[in-house]
Amino acid sequence: MSGAAFTFICGDDDFLVGQEGRALFTEKTRDLADDFSKETVEAAAQNVGEVEEVVNRFRDSVQTLSMFGDKKVVWLKDVSFLADSVTGRAEGTKKLVEDLQSVLEGLDPAAVEVLITAFPVDRRRKEFKWFQKNSDFHDLKGAGDEDSLIELARTEAANLDASLSMRGAAALVARVQGNTRLILEETRKLATYAGPGGEISENHVAELVPAFGEGDFFEAAEAFFSMDLGWTLEALRRHFFTSNEARPLIASMQNRNRLMIQLRVLMDAGELKLSPRGFAKPEFDRAARTYAKHFGGFDTKASFNVFTQNLWYLGNKIAPSARPLNLKRLIDFQLEFMRAFEDLIRRSTDQEAVMRDLAIRCLS
Repeated sequence: MSGAAFTFICGDDDFLVGQEGRALFTEKTRDLADDFSKETVEAAAQNVGEVEEVVNRFRDSVQTLSMFGDKKVVWLKDVSFLADSVTGRAEGTKKLVEDLQSVLEGLDPAAVEVLITAFPVDRRRKEFKWFQKNSDFHDLKGAGDEDSLIELARTEAANLDASLSMRGAAALVARVQGNTRLILEETRKLATYAGPGGEISENHVAELVPAFGEGDFFEAAEAFFSMDLGWTLEALRRHFFTSNEARPLIASMQNRNRLMIQLRVLMDAGELKLSPRGFAKPEFDRAARTYAKHFGGFDTKASFNVFTQNLWYLGNKIAPSARPLNLKRLIDFQLEFMRAFEDLIRRSTDQEAVMRDLAIRCLS
């Protein structure tokens, strides 16, 4: 709210919250030459005793003004006791949060400016609602949602004077498995490679961004579902140059094929129509309502439920691959994946050959 005595930043991703807080703290302290005029109070607390220490340090900080008479800026950083946790639910913590709120209510904005960053938070609690009502409030919700992550990558690229295509952004999010920090770091790397005014394409992501964690096996899956045997064999060669394990690759291909089967059925039934811009959201939502009874719920993202997936990714990445393939071909692929998985168990020391045989059987 405008004119609030303090700023409160929270969200669904600790990296984004920290980054937003750091940027705002830098902005607020830019003109302060006196180091005593800017102070950070670490607020992560594991128990009620540590919460009490945080509140006391914060109270001392805002009551101790700069010796040179400058306005003071205090950052209460990484507050963790507003979460739905044992510490957050403790009666002692709730009383201490009330004490913190009393300190905040007594602030003189002309003398001291306060920034609070908090993660995680329980948005149901009355304490949280108090902060929401009485602060300059920033809630970075949706950080774990694919649409938000795609927009985050494209915005970061634009800030760096580069353009990142929707396909490229979706590929990047999949490549690093939605890790916010890596999305931003890899976007900066790609923007540097593209240069001022440059365009970052899906191919740039495939060539320059390494798979994160267990990996999405991006290139091999892309090559297979492009129906290009030569590319698939080359991608498999590169995969096994750095990895000896094929079973996660099989799982990745099966997951994608499951989605393609479901989309193929929906498109054949006339439930979904694929346009150059993908699927229409109202049409997709209507199909989801129609077939909701056949799924266990839409809360958890899974390849067994096409309606839990990102709509743009389905309409612009998965469906175009499914369109030239009939349902029988896709089911044959799934059966071949099962056969390959059984071969991997029998021929565990010859996994690259098993995958090459799979590609040749399916694509030749």
